[in-house]
Amino acid sequence: MSISTAPDLPPALRVAAADDVAVALRDLASGENVPLDGSAVTLLEAIPKGHKLAITPIAAGAPVHKYGFPIGRATRAIAAGSHVHGHNLVTALAGEGLYLWQPSHPLPPEPGVGQFRGFRRRDGRVGTRNEIWVLPTVGCVARTAQRIAAAASRHLDGTVACVHAFPHPHGCSQLGDDLAGTRELLAALACHPNAGGVLIVGLGCESNQLDALLARIPSEYHYKIRTLRAQTAADEVAEGVALVGELMAAAGREPREMFDLDQLVLGLKCGGSDAFSGLTANPLVGLMADRVIGAGGTAILTEIPEVFGAETQLMARASDPEVFEAIVGLVNGFKRHFLDHGQPVSENPSPGNIAGGITTLEEKSLGAVQKGGHGAVTDVLPYGGRWRRPGLTLLQAPGNDAVSSTALAAAGATIILFTTGRGTPLGFPVPTVKIASNSALAAAKPGWIDFDAGRVLTDGSAAAATALLDRILAMASGESTAAERNDEREIAIWKRGVTL
Repeated sequence: MSISTAPDLPPALRVAAADDVAVALRDLASGENVPLDGSAVTLLEAIPKGHKLAITPIAAGAPVHKYGFPIGRATRAIAAGSHVHGHNLVTALAGEGLYLWQPSHPLPPEPGVGQFRGFRRRDGRVGTRNEIWVLPTVGCVARTAQRIAAAASRHLDGTVACVHAFPHPHGCSQLGDDLAGTRELLAALACHPNAGGVLIVGLGCESNQLDALLARIPSEYHYKIRTLRAQTAADEVAEGVALVGELMAAAGREPREMFDLDQLVLGLKCGGSDAFSGLTANPLVGLMADRVIGAGGTAILTEIPEVFGAETQLMARASDPEVFEAIVGLVNGFKRHFLDHGQPVSENPSPGNIAGGITTLEEKSLGAVQKGGHGAVTDVLPYGGRWRRPGLTLLQAPGNDAVSSTALAAAGATIILFTTGRGTPLGFPVPTVKIASNSALAAAKPGWIDFDAGRVLTDGSAAAATALLDRILAMASGESTAAERNDEREIAIWKRGVTL
């Protein structure tokens, strides 16, 4: 979808020609005459901003279309001019799907133009920050890791941006795949190019043993890693600070250099979405993904339960049959996970999404997948996996903001583009660019928001895309995001198994 410059906004917008509904761009009153594509609809009731109005009669049981695709079915007859929401529209999603590969053969996106100043690491990857990260193996030493980071930060000399600890509650009383997931996630973070050095703090008796974690980190990264066992250290904080000092001295010799867009790895995320997310912020981020991928770079899309209902769009863009089968396995595996726990696959959107005008998971997903742009899907990664090739990668992780954004960082995203319609202060290990779907949020929360995508409706997609790419390159080059200025930087690990 492309939105042209529109200085005088219409009262409502039909996204695609095949749609049965339009989206109110402001609060609309009962009896108001709403012009749409050369015709008009008289409203039978008030329509809140961001919510849907029927623009043609819809029969009971019929599919309702938005973005040109079904977003559910009508539970009763809906007259033109009526409010379309949870009282008359329900999901049509059920269990696992049967899929056939029907490739769309997407054309390579047009490359973006621009450069950023980053840090070339020994493995060839490029970071957007030069930091020291302190990672605890287990929650028992999470606070110890924070104390080490705080004490070491007093010795910063400007050559390293910061020393930051990432506490978490896991690493013990876990079994099997659950423990392996924690280990893989932490190992992937330790390899990240934004970390010029990593101190891994272990306890000594935890399930996530330090030696087993180190074994999951390829040997070419060991040069930038130091380890500390708290139970055998005489003064764990003092020893940790000394080790961080060694890392700071080495990382401080790394200079920023100029790089093209092909060296950027974008993480794509949405949280606290509203009905404008699929009209402004998510398509705008999709343009960013296209520009980076077109230049030879990488974008990573996750939140797999939030592609249910739109998964066939991604499957059609699979670069080959093997990638298609991997996408099918990823989507159906998540659906089976829900069903095995006695939950419907459609238990989404959230209360905030619903208040903002999103009714069904299909509607949310069709808006969400637009973050992935239009290029080919070239790879599928398991949770804790690291990106391997240019193009659009799908990553196994749930929709939870903290869990999925941490997984994006672990996968190697060097900057995360996080769209939101409701607002959230959360930030993650890598620069997290908060992109508001509507100008009201951007104005109300300037301390949270880095870019106002509401300008898509007033300035047009092209101008907004140019402005956002400039902001991304500036932040990739070292300009702080709002989350960084607020010291909002967290990790969350996906806990799937039993706790002993």
